[in-house]
Amino acid sequence: MNDFASLDRWCETHREEQLALLKTLAAIPAPSHQEEKRVRFILSWLSENGIEGAYSDEAKNVLLPLGCSDKDGAPRSGIHVFAAHTDIVFPDTDPLTVTEQDGKLFAPGVGDDTANAVALLMIAKYLKESGMAPSEPVLLVWNSCEEGLGNLKGTRQLFKDYSGRVKDFVSFDGTYSSLVTRAVGSERWKVTCRTPGGHSYGKFGAENAIAFTAALIGKLDRQKVPKKSHRKTTYNFGVISGGTTVNSIAQECTLLYEYRSDELAHLSQMRSQFLDCVKSLEQKNVHFETEILGERPCGCEIAGADEQALIGACTEAVCRVTGETPFTRSASTDANIPLSLGIPAVTFGLYLGAREHSREEYLVTETIYTGLKIGLPLVTRFFA
Repeated sequence: MNDFASLDRWCETHREEQLALLKTLAAIPAPSHQEEKRVRFILSWLSENGIEGAYSDEAKNVLLPLGCSDKDGAPRSGIHVFAAHTDIVFPDTDPLTVTEQDGKLFAPGVGDDTANAVALLMIAKYLKESGMAPSEPVLLVWNSCEEGLGNLKGTRQLFKDYSGRVKDFVSFDGTYSSLVTRAVGSERWKVTCRTPGGHSYGKFGAENAIAFTAALIGKLDRQKVPKKSHRKTTYNFGVISGGTTVNSIAQECTLLYEYRSDELAHLSQMRSQFLDCVKSLEQKNVHFETEILGERPCGCEIAGADEQALIGACTEAVCRVTGETPFTRSASTDANIPLSLGIPAVTFGLYLGAREHSREEYLVTETIYTGLKIGLPLVTRFFA
């Protein structure tokens, strides 16, 4: 059983260290697929703090197994995974600017998901300093490629390497005001339209790739979105580009398109409608190519005792510290992968803030200390 008073005191005495670590990590750029600098920093920080056994894998995850093998080295199952992703949504490769003002910390990605990655580092430090040993196997993971076209590469690799061994999964991502308990699946497509083109005056009336791409957008924008109580399906036209000059009939135009749903059947329906719309516009001098750029699975229904126990433990952890009950919601997170495999999983964060996925993102500095008090007991309940 956790000694909450002792854990809370430890968090209080490490406030300055936690904030300094957050400022340092938040300045390190980490676009999806380019997390190397943060990987090196995390491995170095763990080593400098005497935390042994951490390693990085081919997907640029940093993993710290605790009691995941027997004394003879045989792998153990029933692993409790606690993760936070290292990538941020921005493409910057130069150091990021971190500023503090009026009790808020500003930086691109400072909350999503750097604050949670830092909290997980502080939890690892506590486990080292306390000398606690795992009573059940625990795996701490700083994973890659959660954002956008990262396509959950890090978590996919994790569940490939630890196939059949994970009991449940908690992703520290977002804030502690809500719990993500249902996965929103998505598919992202690149559509390319090609036509012969020609001179805008001399070949007037010839098929225009931009016009046909616009026609496709119009068709998709008039489609009927599947409806079901307490479920949500969406679509979006993200980027369109094409053409060469103002006096040339466009020979090529590309569109980036996505749809999302927290209902598997609806995701399948959106794919069928999309491909039907594309096919309907094909003709002799108009050709479309479709390429899937990213795919995130929906979760399956998990109504068992283990899932409810995990949701209950996360809810209780938040309530103990804040006195408020987090609401539950659907979202697209690293938990999509375990939920799609029927493994209990929850996503929630260890701070409060706003403007995530914008360059004006900020967190309320005081809340990172609250968050650590929430996360630390959740992990240490598996240690003695």
